Order: sequence, then C-alpha cells, then structure tokens
Amino acid sequence: MSQTLLETPTTSTPASASVQAETECSLSSPPASHGPGRTLAAVSVEESELVVSKSRTAAVISSITCITAIGSLLAGLLTVCIPVIAQELEIPESLQLWPASIYALTCGCTLLLCGSAADVVGCRRMYLAGTLLQSAFTLGCGLATTAAQLIVFRGLAGVAASFCLPSAVSIVTSSFPTGQRRNVAFAAMGGGQPVGFGLGLVLGGVFAGTAGWRWGFHATAVLNTAVFALALWALPRGIDPPLAPSIWTRLARDIDWAGALLISAALALVSYVFAAVTGSARSIREPLNIALLAAAAALLPAFALWMRRQTRLGRPALIPNALWANGPFAAVCLTVFLVWGAFNAVEQLAAFHLEYVLQVSPLRSSVYFLPAPVSGALANVAVGLLLPRLRPSVAVPAACAVAALAPLLLAALCRVDGPSYWAAVFEAMALNPIGPDVIYTIANLVITAAFPGKTQALAGSVFNAVAQIGKMRGG
Repeated sequence: MSQTLLETPTTSTPASASVQAETECSLSSPPASHGPGRTLAAVSVEESELVVSKSRTAAVISSITCITAIGSLLAGLLTVCIPVIAQELEIPESLQLWPASIYALTCGCTLLLCGSAADVVGCRRMYLAGTLLQSAFTLGCGLATTAAQLIVFRGLAGVAASFCLPSAVSIVTSSFPTGQRRNVAFAAMGGGQPVGFGLGLVLGGVFAGTAGWRWGFHATAVLNTAVFALALWALPRGIDPPLAPSIWTRLARDIDWAGALLISAALALVSYVFAAVTGSARSIREPLNIALLAAAAALLPAFALWMRRQTRLGRPALIPNALWANGPFAAVCLTVFLVWGAFNAVEQLAAFHLEYVLQVSPLRSSVYFLPAPVSGALANVAVGLLLPRLRPSVAVPAACAVAALAPLLLAALCRVDGPSYWAAVFEAMALNPIGPDVIYTIANLVITAAFPGKTQALAGSVFNAVAQIGKMRGG
C-alpha cells in the first residue's frame, strides 16, 4: 500500500492548535508509487469506530448533500429571479446583487468561528441547529416585503449555513472510516452544488413566470425542514461528546477566539469591499472602501503574528503558520480560491448576458443553464468512482484547463449578433463546473488530512471559507 505524507510540524497545543506531524494519505490497492504520479484514494485522519448501517449511510449522505445543495439552489433561484424581485421590492440597481452577495459574505466570515465551536460542542448538534435556523431564515426571505428585510434574512441564512458546512465535513470523517463510503460522501457533497444550482435555476424560472418568486423560497424552506427531520433520525449520536459543564470550559480554553476574530474581521472587510465594488469598479476609489481594505491588510499580518505567538507559547492556534508550508494544503487552498471565483463570475456574467443583452425570459434562461448541473454531477460521479486510481497532479490541472475554456468561449463568441446558443453558451455551461467539481472532493481530502481528527469541523470551515471568499471575488 502506497502512502503520501503531508508533513506539518506538531505543537503541544490542545485540539484546535495541534497539527499532525505526519498526516497520512492512505492510498488504495494500486502498487506503490511515489512522486508526482501517485494516486489518491482516501485520507486517513482518524478512523471512525462507529458502525453505520447501509440505510443510515444513505440517509446521512443524502442529508449532507441536500444541505450543501440548498445554498446553491437559492443562488440559482436568485440568479434568475433577481430582476423580478428587484422590480417588486423596488431594489435600487446598486443593491441588486446584495441578496446573493450578503449570503457568501456572512457565511464566509463566520465559518472559522462555527467550525471551531463545532469541534467542541459537537458536529451533530451544530448541524441540526444550523439546518433548523436556515429553514426559518429562508422562509423569512419569502415573506420579506422590503429590500432591507430580504438582505437581512439572506445574511442570517449565511450565518446558519456556516453552522452546517463545517459540521457536515466533520460528520463524514466521524461517521465513515477511510474508504469508499467517505469518498462517496465527499463526492456527493460536491455533486450537490451543481445539481442544487441547476434546480434553483429551473425553479426560479418556473416560479417567476407562474406562482411568484416567493414560492421558490417557501419550497426551499420546506425542503430544508425535511432535511432537518432526516438528519435528526440518521446522524449517529455517538459522534458528539456528551453534554457536560466541561464543554463551556473547553469552549473558553481550547478555541483560539482571538485568532478567529482577527481572521474573520479581515475576511469580513475584504468581502464587504468585493460586494460593494461589484456594481461599479469605480467604487474601489471611495475613501470608505480604501480604509476598509487598509484595515484588512493590517489584520492579516496581525493574524500571522498572533498564530506565531500562540504556537510559541504552546496555546491553541487557529491555523498555525507552519501549515502554510505544507505544499499540497497551500496549493489546494489557492486553487479553490481561484477556481471558485472564476466559476461564479462565469455564471453571473452568462446570466446577465442572457437576460439583459439577449432579452431571454427567466424560464428559458434557466433551461439554458441546465448543462452546468448535469456536467457537474457527472464530474463528481466520475471522481467518486475513479478516486482510487486518480492522480491529483494530473486531474486538478486538467480539470482547471477544461473549465478555463468556458470564459474564453463566452468572451470570444457571445455577442448580441453572434452564434446561436449551441455554438457558444451550451459548451461554456457544460465546461464551467468541471473544474470546481473535480477539485471539491480532492480538496476536502487534502485539507482534512492537514488537521487532526479532533478538529475536522475546523478543517471543513477552512475549505468552505476559501471557497466562499473565492465566490465573493468572482461575484
């Protein structure tokens, strides 16, 4: 059996501070091969001792896939419905992207805090709480009567999602041992995103032209409640620590709250500026945005210095600086940031091109986007099946290269009087999700390998934070 060692220096710090000295990537049965051509089958973090039946395995995977898909579903819904919503709620043009942007902003800025808390409180408890809160806030979006109400509820839904996403990663690593079930779970979570986005586009087009956009949020709230009920039954209770007064002590002692607040504040400031300049690039010159960027630029080195101090004193460090010296971890984080940004930018620009330039109806526009979820789902199925023989050093660059063709096609061929849908947009929609969806499973395996078994929710929060901020950059 071949093994790849992701080397990260250890410290004597507690749960959220410690990083495994050598995180082993257990590889499947192919012959031992070292170097860049090695295959990646699964990551051994800390073997689960739970025995989960096949029926509960299916239910757990369905639950975490659905909760991942719901965020993308609402993004797709807003992509199609925002012109109708803006007209009904009288949203100014400068704020029309905020219902989508605020979700990524609040989610991305609270992921690390919620991931750290989930490792102490329990991933099952955090997941259930987040699922229930997301149901309530999604319903609130459908009941909103003003632009401010819609934006506030979308922001709160983003916070609720930050309860769920890191916890879902920890649920997978806690419930399933290294091997096929864990690989399938991560691949299913990745597949949920394109399928959810495609379903959101279709529902948005249908509801916008029939019952009204509000029913899209109502239907999603019902689905979210059903996911909560399924998770309440399916998620193993043994993955959470017992409730005891010591949990409050651990919350205060084992979590690097100062580090989490520093990096969360920096991400919040950067995300706000990204959202503010989306409507007009000239906004970057405004004094407020310049000041916020300067503050964020100051917080980042402050965070690095704080991590150095915590590590030197043997105290909890959120993301030790030494972790960034881990080549696979740093490369995957950078790749996720760039690929997710490009993916989101192509989706947004294609939607605006279809609806505002070509004057395509919302329903027809949603049909035009359908190749994206289909190809994304197929890419995740392929990754899940081929993972034991997959070479990340080949698969990741190849997937990125294929996905890079999408914006090139749109830029070169999509004109008002240009070729038909089948000559440019179809190919771009089919190619665009391949990069992020192939990388999703591999990135989760690499990032969870870089963190010890007791901080898998934090590992999940790092991955999702990088992805969310990437989406903000591309939005």
